[in-house]
Amino acid sequence: MAGLSLQHPWAFAFGLLGNIISFMTYLAPIPTFYRIYKSKSTEGFQSVPYVVALFSAMLWIYYALIKTNEILLITVNAAGCVIEIVYIAMYFVYAPKKAKLFTAKILLLLNVGVFGLILLLTLLLSAGEQRVISLGWVCVGFAVSVFVAPLSIIRRVIQTRSVEYMPFSLSLSLTLSAVVWFLYGLLVKDKYVALPNILGFTFGVVQMGVYMFYMNKTPVATEGKEAGKPPAEEEEHVAVNIEKLSPAVLEKSSEMQPVTEMATAARTCAVEVAAAAENRDMFDIVVSHGPAVGVV
Repeated sequence: MAGLSLQHPWAFAFGLLGNIISFMTYLAPIPTFYRIYKSKSTEGFQSVPYVVALFSAMLWIYYALIKTNEILLITVNAAGCVIEIVYIAMYFVYAPKKAKLFTAKILLLLNVGVFGLILLLTLLLSAGEQRVISLGWVCVGFAVSVFVAPLSIIRRVIQTRSVEYMPFSLSLSLTLSAVVWFLYGLLVKDKYVALPNILGFTFGVVQMGVYMFYMNKTPVATEGKEAGKPPAEEEEHVAVNIEKLSPAVLEKSSEMQPVTEMATAARTCAVEVAAAAENRDMFDIVVSHGPAVGVV
């Protein structure tokens, strides 16, 4: 057994450490789903990251079973499968009908259709070592695509000059996970485990470098505001628009707040809604990044 043999004590140590780090990464969305449970609503959160994480775990379990003697890969990804299934089940309970249908389609397409096709092709068109090689490169290709996807986080940090959406602790944990699994793959001479984590380590270092560079920078103005425009002028412009659109408001001014206050409140509400939606989007990106890095 490559992962558990006493001839590879360091491989076992790194594999065990990788299991622990990856397991903690899988548990990262718990606050999100507790929030969903309390509010009885998915609040715009997307199911795609969890479906992708489930597919990744299924793929690596299949690879570990075909290769044999990869117990440490099986344990972490089996745990990942169970956790992701729980997340997806909770999502189905509280998501609106349209989101449920979309999630069901993605599950059928990716976790049934694509995985079934990979299973069928590797079993029918290859055998022995060739099957391991074919499946190994499929795993590498999928892992690389998942690593590349969250680069939009770095782009957002550069655009906003704010590290709000890229916590340093998350980048550090994902980098450590990539290092641990790379060393495991290197020690057991498994290039399909080691190779994707070189890329994962590189992206992790880049993320931490970007964080260090922008951590003390002044964030740019919120999108939608015109640069250099005085606040008073903005309020006057909004007030004029409201008067034009709602002339009846002037007749009931005694029952309502001043127009400028209404405009300010409306603008503040709009900003908060946009920020909440943006935070959900960025969280989805981060979540989709975690399990893929932690597994291999």
